[in-house]
Amino acid sequence: MPHREPQEHHHVPTATAHSARRRFLLRLQDETFAGSLLLGAAVLALLWANSPWRESYQALAGLEIGPAALHLDLSLSTWAADGLLAIFFFVVGLELKTEFVTGSLRKLDEALLPMLAAVLGMVVPALIYFTVQAATGSGATDGWAIPTATDIAFAVALLGIFGRGLPPALRVFLLTLAVVDDLLAITVIAVFYTEEISFLHLLAAIALIALFGLLVQKRVLRWWLLVPVAVVAWVLMHESGVHATVAGVLLGMTVPARLRRGDPVQITHAFVERVQPISAGFALPVFAFFAAGVSVIDSGGVGEILGDPVTIGVVAGLVLGKMLGIWGGVAILVRTTRLRLGHGVDLPDLLGVAMLAGIGFTVSLLIAELSFGATAEGDHAKFAVIVGSVISAVLGGLTLRARARVRVRGRGARIARREG
Repeated sequence: MPHREPQEHHHVPTATAHSARRRFLLRLQDETFAGSLLLGAAVLALLWANSPWRESYQALAGLEIGPAALHLDLSLSTWAADGLLAIFFFVVGLELKTEFVTGSLRKLDEALLPMLAAVLGMVVPALIYFTVQAATGSGATDGWAIPTATDIAFAVALLGIFGRGLPPALRVFLLTLAVVDDLLAITVIAVFYTEEISFLHLLAAIALIALFGLLVQKRVLRWWLLVPVAVVAWVLMHESGVHATVAGVLLGMTVPARLRRGDPVQITHAFVERVQPISAGFALPVFAFFAAGVSVIDSGGVGEILGDPVTIGVVAGLVLGKMLGIWGGVAILVRTTRLRLGHGVDLPDLLGVAMLAGIGFTVSLLIAELSFGATAEGDHAKFAVIVGSVISAVLGGLTLRARARVRVRGRGARIARREG
């Protein structure tokens, strides 16, 4: 998901507690810090789920709360996946709207290559996963979409750490690719992971989303009015059978992205500044905590998990599929079409970025849950997402670092120097 640097605030804090809170909120807008929180929550879950106290973790994850009359008596793990993750997808919707209206996706000629790379970066991992399942006769083809997602928080953070010295346009390419990846992932969830639809509830949810959009268009931005409308829209979307996180995306997409007269900043930017800390500091870590807690012991041990075709397909899809789809796809496109990387970026520069795109994590864990639920295949798929993401992160980081050390790069760098 695209990221903007936190805005500077030139004021003197009136209290130490307020200053510390402000610094923490600003840190949550930094991909590296937010990614560390996410990773820490996942590691804690893995350790607890494989400790002698793992039954208490499972009991906590399965604890049901919520009003049964509204069919919202859900487990904590379900609340994290369906409820809290909707906050994350609301931010995704805001970013999508911004990029389509005023950002990197506004000009099709510049965005077309990373857009096509995103599509290929989803198709090839899915094909690899499906091929593994077909070759082994596992029958677990429902998980084809698990290795198609990219976790932008981790990917951009690692690009910032290991890609220093490489062209800044690489970051723009990754962000554009991630926007399209997010949009496609949302579409996959809405289309392929919806079994039955209650059209009455769906229409009611859409009506409330439209009301939310009308309110923000009219600059009615009072939280005590917008939040209840959004919550009821989420409840109705949940009741419709469509995954409730889709409501978050649609709500975000209704927010105006153009700067209007009298507005200090774009409303999408203002909403991101308010909601992003909640998403990065609470919603995503809690989701990761409940989603990543795979008990290796109860799943038959590491050997059995790694030998499962589901695990092999997910890991191969993330590690090999993303790299082949994105880097290989771009290599073919720039040689057979008029599309070019430009802005000082050469094809070898892109290899590490393509590897980082194999960090699936957040959305991949969600799709694993939707694909297999609380089954052995589901646990194996989640474990595979973690393993594949770690491998992709290590390989991507090492590749970027090695490329950054190359002093004399290719044609793109030479053109950029001449133009500069």
